[in-house]
Amino acid sequence: MSDLAELAVVERDGFAESRHHGTLVALSADGRVAFAAGDPDAPILPRSSVKPWQAVACRALGLELDAAGTALSAGSHTGEDAHVAVVREILASAGLGEDALGCPPDRPENVPTRDRLIAAGSPPERIRMNCSGKHAAMLAASVRNGWDVAGYLDADHPVQQRVRAAIEEASGGPVTHVTTDGCGAPLFGTTTLGLARAASRLVTAAGGTPERVVADAMRAEPFYVAGTGHVNTELMRRVPGVVAKGGAEGVLIAAAADGRAVAMKVLDGSPRATTMLAVAALTALGVDTSDAGDLAEVPVLGGGRPVGRIRLGVDVAELASVGPR
Repeated sequence: MSDLAELAVVERDGFAESRHHGTLVALSADGRVAFAAGDPDAPILPRSSVKPWQAVACRALGLELDAAGTALSAGSHTGEDAHVAVVREILASAGLGEDALGCPPDRPENVPTRDRLIAAGSPPERIRMNCSGKHAAMLAASVRNGWDVAGYLDADHPVQQRVRAAIEEASGGPVTHVTTDGCGAPLFGTTTLGLARAASRLVTAAGGTPERVVADAMRAEPFYVAGTGHVNTELMRRVPGVVAKGGAEGVLIAAAADGRAVAMKVLDGSPRATTMLAVAALTALGVDTSDAGDLAEVPVLGGGRPVGRIRLGVDVAELASVGPR
């Protein structure tokens, strides 16, 4: 990334303590670039922000799940009991057990659930890992098509090749890099602009298409995209019609129902300003974010009380004056 923008500044009592640099692209409803900071064509790893297209691929391969199951397959759940129940349903529908999951064992991200399981002496489990929903869907899609499930995480497996095709089609460009995500699944690189285009196309796809089915499920069941109190879930609940999906290392997409969309990558990997930036970009695009509330601000605390804030960086400060698109 040779052309980086200052996206956010962490201020503590007026002192600029930290600065987050990266790239951000906002698209108008007709797909034009309304605003760009940094190099929008620089290659990035989309991490879990790409999960909706992994779900699209599974749907295109004939895997039909209800809204909760579809949202879970496109999300990063927080390991709550309701999430685990749906993962088990997806696996059972394919005649598989939890041992088929290729993601690593983990503890729930939801703190009350994690504390309860630790107190009960329960070890980390694959099904509690935040990516188990997409893994279950990939396994079920493989079973449906008669493909080997043991190798479903190989980049050349038919399921993963369909994922790659879905990403390239939605982003409008070739995969820039192939590696392995934290959960063990293949990870296909794109660009910030490509990710924004993909987000826009996801929500504006024709009714009944795999893309639209996934987008509608995420909007209908935001709890299964993330979980209780998670910023992705809250953003979708508070701004109706918006699809939002974050990824590790400071990646986030958000798209309104008419195709207005934003995608970003924070170079240092911190996600602490990404939701705030998404709200600012959506607002600048003319999306009604009046109910976003505290998601539009990130306080900096000292002794448990606000002593500062995270503000827009110099290269995106003009978002406040871009105007509706």
